[in-house]
Order: sequence, then structure tokens, then C-alpha cells
Amino acid sequence: MFTITFDQSPLKVAEAGASYNTNSSSDNSFKEIRLIEVLVDIPAGQFKSQDRDEPQLFTYSIPTHINVEPGDILSVPFGAMYLGAIAIRPTTQIPPGLTLEQIKPVDEVVSKGLFPPYYWQLLQQIATYYQTPLIQVIRTALPPGLLRRSQRRVRLCVDKIPPSGVENFLHPPALKILQLLQANKSKDMSWAELKKKVGGDYWTRKGYQDLLDRGWAESYLDTPKTVQAKQQLAVILIADPHSAVDVTKRQQEVLQILKSCGGEAWLSEFLRLCKTSSSTVKTLAQKGYVLLEEREMLRLAQGIEQTPDRPKTLTPHQTNALNIINQLSGFAEILLHGVTGSGKTEVYLQAIAPILEQGKSALVLVPEIGLTPQLTDRFRARFGEKVCVYHSGLSEGERYDTWRNMTRQQPQIIIGTRSAIFAPLSPLGLIILDEEHDSSFKQDRPAPCYHARNVALWRAQMENCPLILGSATPSLESWVAVRGQQGRGTPKHQNIERFDPISPEPNSKSLINDCYYLSLPERIQSRPLPPVEVVDMRQELRQKNRSIFSSRLQRALQQLQERGQQGILFIHRRGHSTFVSCRSCGYVMECPDCDVSLSYHHIVEDALQTSRQVVPTLRCHYCNYGELYPQRCPQCDSPYFKHFGSGTQRVVEELGRLFPELRLIRFDSDTTRTKDAHRILLTRFAQREADLLVGTQMLTKGLDLAGVSLVGVVSADGLLHLSDYRASERAFQTLLQVAGRAGRGQDPGRVIIQTYTPEHPVIQAVQHYQYQPFVERELQERQELNYPPFGQLIALKLSGLNQAEVEQTAEQFAEVLFSIADEIPELEVVGPAPAPILRVANRYRWQILLKLLPGTFIDPTRLEQLQEVCPRSIRLMIDVDPLHLG
Repeated sequence: MFTITFDQSPLKVAEAGASYNTNSSSDNSFKEIRLIEVLVDIPAGQFKSQDRDEPQLFTYSIPTHINVEPGDILSVPFGAMYLGAIAIRPTTQIPPGLTLEQIKPVDEVVSKGLFPPYYWQLLQQIATYYQTPLIQVIRTALPPGLLRRSQRRVRLCVDKIPPSGVENFLHPPALKILQLLQANKSKDMSWAELKKKVGGDYWTRKGYQDLLDRGWAESYLDTPKTVQAKQQLAVILIADPHSAVDVTKRQQEVLQILKSCGGEAWLSEFLRLCKTSSSTVKTLAQKGYVLLEEREMLRLAQGIEQTPDRPKTLTPHQTNALNIINQLSGFAEILLHGVTGSGKTEVYLQAIAPILEQGKSALVLVPEIGLTPQLTDRFRARFGEKVCVYHSGLSEGERYDTWRNMTRQQPQIIIGTRSAIFAPLSPLGLIILDEEHDSSFKQDRPAPCYHARNVALWRAQMENCPLILGSATPSLESWVAVRGQQGRGTPKHQNIERFDPISPEPNSKSLINDCYYLSLPERIQSRPLPPVEVVDMRQELRQKNRSIFSSRLQRALQQLQERGQQGILFIHRRGHSTFVSCRSCGYVMECPDCDVSLSYHHIVEDALQTSRQVVPTLRCHYCNYGELYPQRCPQCDSPYFKHFGSGTQRVVEELGRLFPELRLIRFDSDTTRTKDAHRILLTRFAQREADLLVGTQMLTKGLDLAGVSLVGVVSADGLLHLSDYRASERAFQTLLQVAGRAGRGQDPGRVIIQTYTPEHPVIQAVQHYQYQPFVERELQERQELNYPPFGQLIALKLSGLNQAEVEQTAEQFAEVLFSIADEIPELEVVGPAPAPILRVANRYRWQILLKLLPGTFIDPTRLEQLQEVCPRSIRLMIDVDPLHLG
């Protein structure tokens, strides 16, 4: 929904608080002096522009010994600090009120060309639409570590401090600082750490000044430590091996191998290849046949090398979809709606091939890091080393090098999660969002709260390239945007009439020719969709079955084991149990920092690598607080302390009791924290090292496991009964997606869903694969209530340490918003109200919801006024188009 307009006006520049217009004439023109306008990563509260509409830009001079170009990452002096900055554009204008002597020089170029100039339009659009300062958008876009600040530190002058008696004449703050520094091994601490331990900025400054006056301490700036390029020793052939006369037979073999490698190789890899020692290579270097040289080595995450793969024969539906995609020469929005197992990935692969041949690159986004290994393997089998991965699970060095490699304008494919939408690929020929319906594409925190689908659409328009949205269960936003409300029964390829949900008239249409609906209604090789069996758990209770598994699911698991087949069990929550409670007094263990109950976990530890033991632990799934599980009730000392509910750990425990021979792999966020854990676990399962994969929502997202013949949903009810207008849509998508994991290979599939409400409309729609009837019913309800995609929501989320202050601020904001709503009748203000979970990580949370009818416009500057009056102790986050209202 795009009800907030985009301000594409030129950037204005501010120098130390003095604003000026870049288009204005000035007599202060020094063409012989090189000046550059930069955007500085200023610490919060350090500088406040007089004009809230102006981004924080400053003018610096360029020293003669360095070259600065737009898009370079710089280090610049700012007050007493050195800060990260981005070069925007050269200028010859001296800001009014300043002299040339007052303009500071750029300190150094940290990285060259990591920020393509064409990005500015996209980043400004994101900043404007999502109500976020431009510098925050840039921090999100760039790999971590490029914008870093210098740090103020304090160290002791140890040789000047008397050996005893200092406590008799030092003020308490000074004595506290002295003791802290003396206790520190390096006798050196950051200013921020001292403030926290001494008790605020005032007392830290007072105590430090006392030590400074006595010459016992000094302050200094620790310059930013940026990510560095990795250097590695390479061996280079510099003479013809055939002309070598003073070498041994073994040395001659080594030279021949180096020549076969193209004349150069990394030394470590070359030694392994030749099965020789470094002394042999050093001897050849001394004789002048090879050169040993430090060279930069890019840390690129490309996955495991795969056996080459050829394009598959396509079905008629795949062929039709591919032909339409290949005919596109500019921007187009394509909804590829394919049932699970219909071969969407093969369409992606064959659509990308001609893009690479044209010298362009492709960007493929997936919702979870866990999906990248499997998808990367398929892409590498087809395209080899042209495939790289980019997501937050990589190290800083890997993200830094992958980013730089993307700026080299070589045809390549980047596979990543939502942050990869900022990948600086140029020229870009195709963007793909796989599983586009997934809520993981929306960032909830920190700001900007962007949706990768929106950003992908804007970027595809700017790059003039197609955008493919692929899903078996498209989001309602994409369904309405591409198919429209009228004529849903027939695919639309050209001159589509699309319903415009933000038009002033709800039934207005706009004639466009850049949207395509492509359907893949059948599975590969005409395999049938697995039948869905719904088990009424109320009947199981009447039949005295109190297990978390129904009789039907138990029989299916037994048959799975007997037939040597594989299956998946889906549980909607991780951990062992939902909460821990005392059966004597009713006390429930809660997180001390959040208003939620603690979940029970079994943590398996390897004690001294000799024996394994289970450590019962309680953990908060919001702030990660943890403590050991008490054996008795902390309130009444009763021994009847029990955990309730079912998570993945408890399901695994129960499976071990009922089916001790069944080999299990648990697949959730607790077991996939380490690097490459997703790939390792899925590879083990694909190689049939386990019979059953037990996991959470991670299992529902695009996994292609041919051996899976059974899918069991332990309890569907946890997905259905949530206080969220999107609950039914999410539940339907999740259940239909997990059902689609079964029956992708030669064995027919089977799905068993356990529920206490089999009559629920979502359960009925999933059982009969009724996507379109479900969507039509859901859209009708949304339209009646003016919920997205027929209206827009903006959530104002406030949080702070003082509950009364947060509530009071929320009420003050509401008064301002109600006055705005008086001017705009189509704007409804809901709240203020406490968040569904009032306290998280010791911060109290309130929220106000703005509900805008179709076609309603609210000036972004009206919301910026709230930022102006927001107390510093209160954190305000503006979430445009929120997916979660918690």
C-alpha cells in the first residue's frame, strides 16, 4: 500500500547546523579546492538539524593524496570523534557562514565504491515511506562494520599514582573510577562502560576531572576498526617450466602442476594439490621460477561444490510460464502461483540462464537462512561459482567481501534473505522472491520496518527488470495487486485490469500492462497432492487416548518405521513445554524482565566429552533470559511442579518413548544456531540417516525432500486462535505449505492434521486444497473492515523503562493524532493501548494504530512532529504496514 508519497527533491546540505540550498548561487566558489558532501553516521542526540526534512550532510575537503568518489565509505573527523561517512557528491560551494579554514579534511577512504550512486533514489524512498532517518536505512543496507565510530576511552597513568592513601582525599566518583580502572587488566575502559558503572554522565565527568587534574588518568579516542580485506599468500609462475635447467625432477613436476592451474594458485591449496612442502616452493622462488606474493582473497560463501546439473524437461504449464517471462524486456510484476512440488525452482533456474548470457545478474530472496543451503546447492549445480550467498548468518568478513564482489559488475546470482534486497548488483536483470507470502520478509525491528517485497518492487521499477513473486499460497496483497478483484477466474497476461486498493473509489480500475499471473496447477510428473486427513482430538480423549499423538498418527509412524520411509512432524513452537506451573498453588514461572511465562527446555550437555546429561532449563523466548528449572515451587515449596503444553523437545521425548527405534532429527531455531547447521541436518536427513524430521515453521518453507511420504501436524490449534486479523491467512498458508512437503518423490504422500476444531474454516480449506475460495472469503471480511489490502495500517510503538511515562506519552500522542483525524475523516485512530505483551526485556510497551481508508493520505511530516516531542527516555518506532500487532 503506497499512501505516503515519496519526496524525490534534491538532498540539502547542513554543515555544523548551518543549512544551505545546493541550488543557490554563492560567491564562495573555490574550483581549485576539492570538496565533497558526505552523509555522516552521527550518534543519536549528538547533532540536531534545524530542519527535520534535511538529511545530515556535511562538507569536507579532499586531501591531495587521496581520491574520493560518490559511494565511497569514508572516515571523517566530527568534533572529538572520527565517524563513518558516505561520499554523496562533489561540490565547489562553501556553505554560507563558513570559511574554507573551517572545513575539515577527509581522514581516509575506508572502502571504495561500495555504495552505487543509483541507490540514493531507492534508499530515500525507503526512508520516506517507512518514516526512518536516511542514515538508519543506510546502516541496514550496508554490510556491518563499514560505518563505525571512534570510541572515547579512559586509561590510568599508573606511574603517577601514589602507592597508598588515595582513598583519603579523592571524591567518591573519582575513587570509584580509580578502583574500576585498577581492577581492569589493561587499566583502560571505555567511557560508556564507566558511565554505566559509576552512575551516569555527570558523576563520571566529575570523577574523571578529579583524576585528570591530578594527572592520574587521561582520555583518548580509539579510532574505528573497520572490516579489513583478507590477505593470503599466492604462488605465481614467472618462468617457463620447460626452460628450467637447475631444478630437480620433483621441482619440475611442481612447476608443471602450477602451469596447469593457470600459472597461479593460493599457496596453501597448491601445497595440498602437489603434496609437497613450502620449502620446495621457496626454493623455486629463490631460483626465480615462481613468485610468492600476498594477495587479497575474497571470503565468498558459495556453498558446497555440486555435480553439474542440466536443465530439466518442463511441463506445459512451466513452459508457458517460462516463455512469458523470457519475452519480457523491462519491468513487470509476475505472480508465479504454483502448487507445492510444481517446479517453481526449475522455472527460476531456466529464467535466469538467459539473464546471465546477457551479462546481467539475478537476485533470489528466500524467507529463512535455513532455505539458502538447499537452494544454493541446486543453483550451484546449474551455474557453478557464479552463485554466492548473502545473509546475516555470514561473518562480517564474508558479508564485506561478498558485497565488494557484487560491485564488480560481473554476471552473478545472489541468494539471500531480506537484507540481500540491497545487494549492489549492476546491471540487475531479474529479482525473485521465493515464498513471497512469508512474513519473514518484513522486518519488525529495528527500524526501518521495511518489507522486502515492497523494496523489491521499487527496485525492479528503477532497474527496469522483472520481479517474480513465487508461492503456493500467495499473500492477499500480491493476489489483489496482480490478479485484481475483478475477473479472478482467468489468468491475465496483457492489458490487465487491476483493482487499485488505494484509489479514492473502491471499485476503480487502472489499465496496466506490467502485471502477470502465471499458474502451475499440477505437480511434476503429474504426482497427486497428498490427501489430508483431519483427526478430531476430542474423539481421541473420549477414547481414553491422552497421548499427544492420535491413534491414526501412531499407526502411521509405526508403518513409516516398518516400510523404511521418511516423515516430517510439525509443531508450531520450539522448546519442551509452553509453561511451568505448580499444581498445589497455581504459581506460574514467569520471566523477570517480560510479561510472559518461561518455557521449559531440555538442554543436552556433553560433560567433559565423556558423558551426556540433560539440564532442565527455563527460557524466555522474547529476551532469552534463562535459569535452571527449580525442583520445588518457589512460592509454596510444593514438589508438584510440572510443565504443560508441547514443544519440539517434548514431542521428541514422547517419540523416543513410543518408538525407540525411530531415528529422529530435531530441526528448529534451538538446533540450528551454529553456522552451517541447517545444511548439516538437512543433508543427514536427505542421506537417510534419520527417519523423522521434527521441527517448527522452518519445515514449511520450500524444503524439497523426495523421501518424505508422511507429514504430521501435532496440533493445528496453536495457529488458529490468535488475536490477529491475519491469523487465518497465516494458519492456512502454514498448514498448506507443510502439507506440500509430502509425496514429492516416488512414494505417495499422506498428511495427518490433529486438531480440536476440525470444523474450523481454515482446516476445511486446507483439507480440500481450496485456496481460491478461502482467499475470496478472507478478502470479503478484510474489505468490510477496511483492513489490508483494502486499507493501510501504521503502528506507532512506544517503549520505555518507566511504565507511567510510556503510558502518559502514548496518551499525549493520541491527542495529537485525534486532532489530525478530525481533519481527515478517513483516518481512524485506535488506542492508545498496552501491547499484547506489556513488558519485554524490562521495557514497557504501548501502541497506537492508525487505520487509513483506501486513498487516504497523511502527510509524513505530521508523524515526524511526534518524533520531535518524544522524550529521550521513550523509544518511538513507526511501523508502516505492520504484519504483527504484538
